[in-house]
Amino acid sequence: MIDALVDLKQDFPILSRQINGHRLVYLDSAATSQKPQTVIDSEIDFYTRHNANVLRSVHTLAEEATTLYADARQTVARFIQARRPEEVVFTRGTTESLNLVARGWGDKFLTAGDEIVVSPMEHHSNLIPWQQVALRTGAQLKFIELTADGQITSQAAQEVIGPHTRIVALSAISNVLGTINPISEIAVMAHAVGAIMVVDGAQSVPHQPTDVTTLGADFLAFSGHKMCGPTGIGVLWGKLPLLEACDPVTYGGEMIAYVDRDHATWAEVPEKFEGGTPNIAGAVGLAAAMRYLADVGMQRIYQHSISLGEEAFRRLNHMEGVQVYGPSHPRSGLVAFNIDQVHPHDVAQVFDAQGVAIRAGHHCAQPLMQWLGVGSTARASFYFYNTDEDLDALVDAILETKRYFRR
Repeated sequence: MIDALVDLKQDFPILSRQINGHRLVYLDSAATSQKPQTVIDSEIDFYTRHNANVLRSVHTLAEEATTLYADARQTVARFIQARRPEEVVFTRGTTESLNLVARGWGDKFLTAGDEIVVSPMEHHSNLIPWQQVALRTGAQLKFIELTADGQITSQAAQEVIGPHTRIVALSAISNVLGTINPISEIAVMAHAVGAIMVVDGAQSVPHQPTDVTTLGADFLAFSGHKMCGPTGIGVLWGKLPLLEACDPVTYGGEMIAYVDRDHATWAEVPEKFEGGTPNIAGAVGLAAAMRYLADVGMQRIYQHSISLGEEAFRRLNHMEGVQVYGPSHPRSGLVAFNIDQVHPHDVAQVFDAQGVAIRAGHHCAQPLMQWLGVGSTARASFYFYNTDEDLDALVDAILETKRYFRR
C-alpha cells in the first residue's frame, strides 16, 4: 500500500478540485509540481509586505527584500549541501542554467577537436545548448549508448569518455524513462581525463536528497517549479573556481563592478550572472518550498518516489496492449507508456475526461523517441502527494481508454 506521506494532499489547495465531475488525479509532476499553501502564502506575503528591489536602495522595504533574497540563497545552499551560498546562482530554471554553462564556460574554453559527451536520453535543454556550442567552437558531440531497457552503464560511459573529452553533461534522472543514472561513477571518469561534469538535476533534486559535495558534479542545474516552488525560478550551482572562470551571458544592471564609456568589469560571483532585477518573489517562494520539503524529509520522498514508479511499471507492464518504457528497477516516480493503436494525445484526452492529468508528446526528448522507435508517449509522473488510489485511477483510465476506442 502506497499512501501520501502523512496525508499531505491537504496542504495543496488545487488537489481538492473536481475535473469533469471527477476528483483531480494529478499525474504530471515531472512537468510541474503542485504548490503547497505555505509556498503560495510566502509569495503573497512578499508582495503585500516587503515588495521592493534588491541591492539598490537603503529604505526599509529594500533592505527587507534584500535580506529575504540573501536568505533564500542561503536556504538553497543548505538544501543541496553547498559549501558556500556564493556557489548558488538564481536563474529562470534548468534551461537557463544549462545555457549559462554552455555559453559562459563552453564558448570560452572549448576548441575544435574537443569532445562533449551526452546521452540519447537527454532533455532538449541538456542537448541543444551543447549542439550549439559544438557548432560555434568546432567541438564534437559523442553519445553514451543505452542498454536495451534505457540505462547507462559504467562500461558504456568508459568507452566514450576519453582524452579529448572536456564536458560530460547528463541528466541525473530521465524525464521519460525514469532511469536513475550513476552520476558519481561517471563523474570520476570525467575528472580522470580533466573534463567537467554537468548534471541536469531537474528530475532528481525534487525527488532525492542532493549533496553536491559528494555528487561529483562541477555544475548542477535544477528548477523550482518541479519541487513545489514557483515557476520562473531555478538554480545553477557550480564550484566557485569554475563560476569565477565563466563569462557572464546577461549584461546590464547589478552584474558590474565598474563601467565607463568604453569598458566594464564584472561583479563577484554570483552577482555577475544575475543581471537586471531578479525574480525576488520566486526566490522567496523557492526557499519556502525547500523548507517544506525538508520538513517532509527528502529521504522519505525518495523512497516514496521509487515505490510509486516501480509499482506503476509493474501494474502497467502486466496490462495487455500496453507498452511501458524504461527499466523496471531502479526507477524514479514516473512511467512512460503507449496503448496499442491509440495516439498518446487521444489517451490524454480520455484520461482528462476522467479527471486524470497526464502528459502526452515527445517530452522535449525527440532523440530518445527516435531511439525508442516511437513518435511520442503518454507519461504519468508522481510526487509524494500521490497515493495507491491514484495508481488505481491510472489503471482504470487505461482500461477506460481501451474500452472507448474499441467502441
